[in-house]
Amino acid sequence: MTPTDFIPYGRQFISDDDIAAVVSTLKSDYLTQGPKVSDFEQAIANKVDSKYAVAANSATSALHLACLALGVGENDRVWTSPNTFIASANCARYCGASVDFVDIDPRTYNLCPMKLADKLALAQTNNTLPKVVIPVHFAGQPCDMQAIDALAKQYGFSVIEDASHAIGAKYQNKPVGDGRFSDICIFSFHPVKIITSAEGGMAVTNDKQLADHMRTHASQGTTKSLDELTQNPGDWYYEQHTLGFNYRMTELQAALGLSQLSRLEDFIAKRHKQFEYYQVLLKDLPITLPFQQEKTHSSLHLFPILLPKTHKQARKAVFDNLRQNGIGTQVHYIPVHTQPYYQNLGFAEGDFPVAEDYYQRTLSLPLFADLTQSQQVKVVNALKQALVDCGMMEL
Repeated sequence: MTPTDFIPYGRQFISDDDIAAVVSTLKSDYLTQGPKVSDFEQAIANKVDSKYAVAANSATSALHLACLALGVGENDRVWTSPNTFIASANCARYCGASVDFVDIDPRTYNLCPMKLADKLALAQTNNTLPKVVIPVHFAGQPCDMQAIDALAKQYGFSVIEDASHAIGAKYQNKPVGDGRFSDICIFSFHPVKIITSAEGGMAVTNDKQLADHMRTHASQGTTKSLDELTQNPGDWYYEQHTLGFNYRMTELQAALGLSQLSRLEDFIAKRHKQFEYYQVLLKDLPITLPFQQEKTHSSLHLFPILLPKTHKQARKAVFDNLRQNGIGTQVHYIPVHTQPYYQNLGFAEGDFPVAEDYYQRTLSLPLFADLTQSQQVKVVNALKQALVDCGMMEL
């Protein structure tokens, strides 16, 4: 099998215009700390109807900045979904806070508002309420943010939307990131996401104070703003007012991101056509297809299926079979609380059974902007054969 025969679960789609944008920036006076980052920030803010946007070198960095801006520190608690990449939880640990999880909805695979409500009621009696809750828009499908926002107002916690999968998604016909139901929203531009800046992330908010805090901490805690300086001996002068980080995005990343952003709607439209074609091809297989919540428009970052309930090794057999036949399936995600680091903090298997059951049976099928229908047919035929070979169906 040649590399060109292998169909990955996700990948970037780079056009000649993208390449030209990066080359043009390479030939410019700025490779970092120039105008492209500001242009990209403004373009993202405009796209999602947010007042402010702060670029970072990754979504992980942006999540950390968001926690810092909301004052997360030692003795604080942050809750998130167990069905996510570890960064959604690690950002709180970077601040010295403790982390806990809320089990997922069995249909959407997102943090379950009803389980969140139950957990909050118990935490209030124990005086262990969270300072921040981080719902994750898994696979690009928005969480029930109105319900989460109502609980935030009732119990007094802040909300960071981890929308790493969800740039271009809509909730109640408005863009994810508009800040109606959260304090800060985070996007990712990793190569397998909807659009890419090679690596990179963005925090959006409607609160200027939060935006200024994140911007300062992303640039070593320094400022050159005249209204913040304690003195001004010359144009070279800057001041460090806090302990920050080098989380800045480069001009090259921003140039690529800007070019990709111009095709965001086209990318999502293609994913929706692929999603619909998969629904047709897969309808007779003994698997559970992704559920789409009403009043949401997913960006469809992933196409996760569930295999029939069976012994734990069955999923591995299907996974290996697909990989051997050139299909780059993947598993999203290993529940965060089952990672050795978090088990050393006191978590154990069985703590969040819905997320664990989902993990044991899920596989993500290939989904990316330039995936062809013939490739989708190849994926489904390989899946059918794998299910037969592994005793999950008969031809």
